[in-house]
Amino acid sequence: MEDSEAVNLAADWSDISQGLRKDLGHQLHSQWIKPIQVGGIDKETGTLDLFLPTEFSANWVKDRFADRLSLAWKIACSEVRHVNIQVHPGRRQVADLRLHSDGRRPANDGADSSMMAISADTLGDRGFTSSVGLDPSLTFAAFITGEANILAFNAAQRMSATEKPQFSPLYLKGATGQGKTHLLHAIGHTFLQAHPRSRIFYCSAERFMVEFVQALKANQMLEFKARLRSFDLLLVDDIQFIIGKASAQEELLYTIDALLAEGKRLVFAADRAPQALDGVEPRLLSRLSMGLVADIQAADIELRKKILHSKLTKFAPLQVPEDVLDFLARTITRNVRELVGGLNKLIAYAQLTGQEVSLQLAEEQLTDILSANRRRITIDEIQRTVCQFYRIDRSEMSSKRRARAVVRPRQVAMYLSKVLTPRSYPEIGRKFGGRDHSTVIHAVRLIEDLRQRDADMDGDVRSLLRQLES
Repeated sequence: MEDSEAVNLAADWSDISQGLRKDLGHQLHSQWIKPIQVGGIDKETGTLDLFLPTEFSANWVKDRFADRLSLAWKIACSEVRHVNIQVHPGRRQVADLRLHSDGRRPANDGADSSMMAISADTLGDRGFTSSVGLDPSLTFAAFITGEANILAFNAAQRMSATEKPQFSPLYLKGATGQGKTHLLHAIGHTFLQAHPRSRIFYCSAERFMVEFVQALKANQMLEFKARLRSFDLLLVDDIQFIIGKASAQEELLYTIDALLAEGKRLVFAADRAPQALDGVEPRLLSRLSMGLVADIQAADIELRKKILHSKLTKFAPLQVPEDVLDFLARTITRNVRELVGGLNKLIAYAQLTGQEVSLQLAEEQLTDILSANRRRITIDEIQRTVCQFYRIDRSEMSSKRRARAVVRPRQVAMYLSKVLTPRSYPEIGRKFGGRDHSTVIHAVRLIEDLRQRDADMDGDVRSLLRQLES
């Protein structure tokens, strides 16, 4: 596929995806539409390939959204006459997941990579990161830490260490795209390095459900149970999708009890706390909560900048101006996955078109991501937050008082109003008791200067930014 065609298809998909997000809502879109990757067009048949990471998700999207996706693509791109929804070829694995009752592995039948049994016996001389369901790039070394995720990071490292962990199970809770899956993979890699003869089981909750139903229909529940309980480390992602499945919940409950009784390690990940899992049996809820629930908060602006800088190393010697990185970190705030995706899209566009990465290019090419992330912060909100922070009355924002205890917070609020809103200097001045635009300019420059020289002032502003952008 030519570079220009790839760029056009990416742009079309961005528009289509954004429209579907509005129609379907954030949850459905995030779970089923967002993972779609656009392939190439067969010019003779007009067929466009759309790839999904698992067979389950490909079938689900095909059953429910094929007509809608086909119509949207026909409207967006005249060359598209059909869409072909399938599993991404790179995701197909050569390992079968089912075991005979004697523990032997049957011939391969194209099992899904979202549920993988991993052991040293299956790897041979290839090394533990080869085609076993764990992404080789998702390691502890590649995970960028900050205040928002340090607890979960340390807990994950402890779970994968040689010595027995103090808690099990470990429950990683965080919103979409904040690093839960990364930590699950990192635990698997490190545990296998420390325990090379161990057996690891990694799956998504949706895949657990599929395998459970298949075993039930095939009258292979004994084999299914034996396989589950033979692992040294159990990693289950997106546990919220097991909600409401009573028989599967019961089987998972028994598996947890059996593994814990033998001192095995269990790690679960979900987008909500155990107590917020509606439709989960109280006994299972108790097991999920009995170890450590480690929260992954939304990354603050400093962590987002660290992540961007770390990702830039793979694009060296390409240069991305600091003002572009600062812009991305300030505006793409919903999750880390979107942040990194925005950087990748910007760099790819620049490389494919031969343009330099600039602030203008970022604003032009990332409109879909930026509009989805941009929360309108008002000057009233800024004034209210600053007054609470400095413990002064809201009326002081418009008063004529010149006491330092009032002037400095007022200047900080003016500075934040210029940084976080599109308002002009005169507009900001009017919101602060009808002050002249020159007063606002002076306040902005003063706070910028103080942030460079005064660590306390810089700390105050950082704290206020985190409050306002969260």
